This record gives sequence, C-alpha cells and structure tokens, in this order.
Amino acid sequence: MLIAQITDLHVHDTGRHTREIQAASHLARCIQDLNALDPRPDLVLVTGDLTDHGQADEYVRLRSLLAALDLPVLLLAGNHDDPAAMRAVFQDHAYLQSDMPFLQYVVDEWPLRIVALDTTIRGRGEGRLCAARLAWLADTLAHSPERPTLIMMHHPPFSTGIRRMDELGLLEGREAFTEIVAQYRNIERILCGHLHRTMFCRVGGTVASTCPGTAHQIALDLRPDHTLSFNFEPPGYQLHWAGPQGLVTHHCVVGDFPGPFPF
Repeated sequence: MLIAQITDLHVHDTGRHTREIQAASHLARCIQDLNALDPRPDLVLVTGDLTDHGQADEYVRLRSLLAALDLPVLLLAGNHDDPAAMRAVFQDHAYLQSDMPFLQYVVDEWPLRIVALDTTIRGRGEGRLCAARLAWLADTLAHSPERPTLIMMHHPPFSTGIRRMDELGLLEGREAFTEIVAQYRNIERILCGHLHRTMFCRVGGTVASTCPGTAHQIALDLRPDHTLSFNFEPPGYQLHWAGPQGLVTHHCVVGDFPGPFPF
C-alpha cells in the first residue's frame, strides 16, 4: 500500500490573504504532482489545518481544489478548523458524519487500518486528548489488536525542540496516549501535522512523524529564546510505502527541479 500525506493547507478566502502565502496555488500544484505519481498512491491523508480560519467559504474553496485530486482522500481537523463547517461542506464524506462531539473515525477498508484521532480544542492553538477521546482510542485499538494500524492526528505527541510550537503542542493527554499505544505492536506509524516540517520521534514503541506543509514551513530554530516565524521553503508532502519491514517514509518536494538524470 502507498499512502500520501499532506497537511497544513491553510486555504483561505481571497479576501483574507495572509502576506505572501499562496496556499491555494501551492495546494493545486501539490495535487498535480500527486496525480502524476507512478505508482499512484492508494490513499491521501490530510492531517489538519485544512483552512486558515475555519470558515464555510474556505471549505467551499478547498472542496473545489480537492476536486482535481484523482485519488481517495481522508480529512482530519486541525486547530485552525471548524468540525461543524467541515461536516457541512463535505457531507458526502460519510466517515465525517457522526453524532460524536469530536471529529474522529476509523476506516477499515484498506490493508492498513486508519484511526483518525481528534486533538483539537475549538478556538485554541494547543492540543488536548481528554478522557473521552482517550477512552475511544483505547476501545478502538482493542477491537483489532493484531491488524496493522495507522493513527493520524494533528498535534504530534512529542516535544520537537521548537519551543514556541511546543507551547502550542499536545499539552494534555500525551502521557496517557503513549501508555495506550505502548500496549500494541500493530501500530505502524502515528502520522501528524501542525509543525510544517518533517520530524520523527519514537513514541510508545512505534514511530511518530510530522509532515511538511503545503502552504508554508515553520522556520527551523532550536534556540530557546527564538521568535516563531515561517518561511517559503518549497512545499512538500510525504509518501508512506508499506514494505516488508513496515512503513518507509519518503519526503517529497513540490516544484520544478532539474532531472532526473541517469547515473
């Protein structure tokens, strides 16, 4: 199985343009690249911050952009999103439609079981896993303890060293999450967004990773007194290839570059 991951799209209405961020055009080019891949991904996971302000018109614009994607897609909310608006605009995405207060779900139709976990707090930048969400995760994992499983969540369950982003990280429930995950050996990966960069960390006996954003990247600054900033490194995505030893992750850059040249 080949899974593409994109994240932190931050699609905004044209009247709310933020500096020089070209979120829509970057996403459109990323979709073009995904459609052209050979072999093509079986599935595209979007790990949060689909829009910049969680407004209905932004989701309408996002929907029109995603219409060009010729691949199945699963959506997850980030701290910039509004689950109610997501559900309203993406009514045909059955996995989003439930009476749960949190936007989380399980998809069992792929070789890898997909468990989407909601880490968001409406109107806040930091993340939380309350007792109800942790109980749902524990129950969900217990139902298929042997089946290869992938967890997707917006806030990564680890500190990154970028202090200002860690202050907006998963501040509640991280230890309990790790304890739940550590009980299982079938969790192939924990895929996250929020950091706008590629990172890897061991969590609960498996590997958690973050993905570059399509809109912009968080500047890599590990100084304790740094000012949080972003830059325009090339937008990117990740490909997760299911090989004989588990998932292998490839960092992919969106854009035109010379090559490939034969050796």
